[in-house]
Amino acid sequence: MATDFKSIPLIDISPLLEKWDHPNIAQDEGVAQVVKQLNQACREAGFFYVKGHGIPVSLMKEVKSITREYFHQPYEEKIKIKLSAATGYRGYQRVGENITKGIPDIHEAIDCYREVKHGMYGDLGDVMQGSNIWPSNPPNFKPLMEEYIDRCTDLSRKIMRGIALALGGSADLMEGEIGGDPFWVLRIIGYPAASISNGHDKAENDVGCGAHTDYGLLTLVNQDEDIVALQVRNKSGEWISAPPIPGTFVCNIGDMLKILSNGIYESTLHRVINKSPKYRVCVAYFYEPNFDAAIEPLDMCLQKTGGTKNFEGAVYGKHLVSKVTTNFVM
Repeated sequence: MATDFKSIPLIDISPLLEKWDHPNIAQDEGVAQVVKQLNQACREAGFFYVKGHGIPVSLMKEVKSITREYFHQPYEEKIKIKLSAATGYRGYQRVGENITKGIPDIHEAIDCYREVKHGMYGDLGDVMQGSNIWPSNPPNFKPLMEEYIDRCTDLSRKIMRGIALALGGSADLMEGEIGGDPFWVLRIIGYPAASISNGHDKAENDVGCGAHTDYGLLTLVNQDEDIVALQVRNKSGEWISAPPIPGTFVCNIGDMLKILSNGIYESTLHRVINKSPKYRVCVAYFYEPNFDAAIEPLDMCLQKTGGTKNFEGAVYGKHLVSKVTTNFVM
């Protein structure tokens, strides 16, 4: 239920991380304060920054640095890991190959997903079957990204425990059949510098990523620290900038959490426009439900919203496949 927010809140989640597995987590005063802030942010904006998250800033910077190094290679090198249906939609796509609502996005990217082995989810998993294809250059790209994915998965699970408490449930509400075996997505993205013609900025034609919502539960965005490009739409339709705050992640909730909360929490539209004369990189980690989870509004959220389902249920993997197979020009 987004509001006319004008800025995105910053939350220090360190008290939550200190007590995330404590049996009396909900009674802890520090945790209660974090939970209150999470609830307010998810209700009002669907976006928030987190600090005190425990992931080394040095790792966050290294991930962005190696991303820039990869994208600055010749096209012939990058295309060696080209994305296709045969790769399970994993790999590299060049500028303009990603589509948002029918319009090409001005970015290049590497798409990565949790490994899906043959028969893992029956017919549901066939489209996403495969392992990630990592570049050989830079040589340490794969181990660095895999360490980063592991850390983001762990952090996201802990934040989701806080969000579960914020909705009024137990800390493990989002685990088990919903997210006990979570799927994940990683998009490693590069946005070209703004076009300059006759001294005039033509950024209006340089939409790096069109307006969209995310698909899963929670997104962690690790963006360049010196370029303002991410924008979030409030209830009145204004685009509110999410300027980088060094050492933080920008977090936002996705479609599956909107359904689970029956709309108490909104998956907010956002877009990227790089008006800077500099190339921008961003590494976005998406924490998702179990691939085969059937997502329905939670009973306690139904009760809080008048007892009527505001959204149809969805099988997460089916939702993902419907997006993945229509977002690309091959």
